[in-house]
Amino acid sequence: MTDTSADTVKGDAVHAASPRASSTLADWRDYVSLMKPRVMTLVVFTGLAGLVAAPGSMNPIAAAIAILCIAVGAGAAGAFNMAYDADIDAVMKRTRRRPVPTGRVPREEAYVFAGVMSLGSVLLMALATNYVAAGLLAFSIFFYCVIYTMWLKRSTPQNIVIGGAAGAFPPMIGWAAVTGTITLDSLLLFAIIFLWTPPHSWALALYKSGDYSAAGVPMMPVAKGAKSTRQQILFYTGLYLAATAGPVLTGLGGLVYTGAVVLGGALFALLALRVFNSRAGDGNNAEDELYAVRAGDKAARDLFAYSIAHLTLLFAALLVEHGAGAFWALPSFGG
Repeated sequence: MTDTSADTVKGDAVHAASPRASSTLADWRDYVSLMKPRVMTLVVFTGLAGLVAAPGSMNPIAAAIAILCIAVGAGAAGAFNMAYDADIDAVMKRTRRRPVPTGRVPREEAYVFAGVMSLGSVLLMALATNYVAAGLLAFSIFFYCVIYTMWLKRSTPQNIVIGGAAGAFPPMIGWAAVTGTITLDSLLLFAIIFLWTPPHSWALALYKSGDYSAAGVPMMPVAKGAKSTRQQILFYTGLYLAATAGPVLTGLGGLVYTGAVVLGGALFALLALRVFNSRAGDGNNAEDELYAVRAGDKAARDLFAYSIAHLTLLFAALLVEHGAGAFWALPSFGG
């Protein structure tokens, strides 16, 4: 049986994503928006922390180029994602004003923009640093564009769990830019972001489940329900907080970082427990603004907002300890 309502939605989405859907011409701000600057900021910050925390020294110009490449590579992946997801972005209230769904930037231009930036960032990284860092950058772009955007996002509620690897590569890339290697410490930084992604993303999905449902995206609250999602948020919060202790055990993180783990992690756990005990996601909420939520969903909104702050705090602590020379290392196990 044909679902005519779904066909209508998809038809409207395709029309909205077409170049003729809007008479407004694109300007430079639309192309900046294509690169998802909010996401890029966190990507660049964690990449910088990985570069600064890595042992050894690096030419300042090469280091600046490496960070630029991470930023451009992240922007390229974001642009590809916006081009490919224009149909569902046009349905979701949170994303329908993006440049491709509104027609300000045609899909074809967004794909070309993403391709040129991807190739340029990887080649420049290889020339300025080493092939390991360039290879990791190339794989992270591929993972986000192909594995997550084209495959996982629309096919499984585990999309964020597996796809979270794409956003976890930047500190590894920064580390490899300095050392040319992948080490236990760089893998720990990867694991922290990888395990942070599910509670962070599912907290958002709880109070935007109506948006995802309308677009046919099988996010966890849509596929498994709000109660199951709240349980999994608590479970992954435990894994995430355990991973944050890793750099303390290896000696990568000092007193400042340890404080961020203990105090910041305690608040993270309390907020996750609050979500677990709430009825967040039980309604069908899909307001236009990111932070517009029903009263029952505020626990999820608060965890989502704080999760960004906590991850930033952890990597800022590493920057302070290694970059500013205020590194008071705790004794490492076996060291």
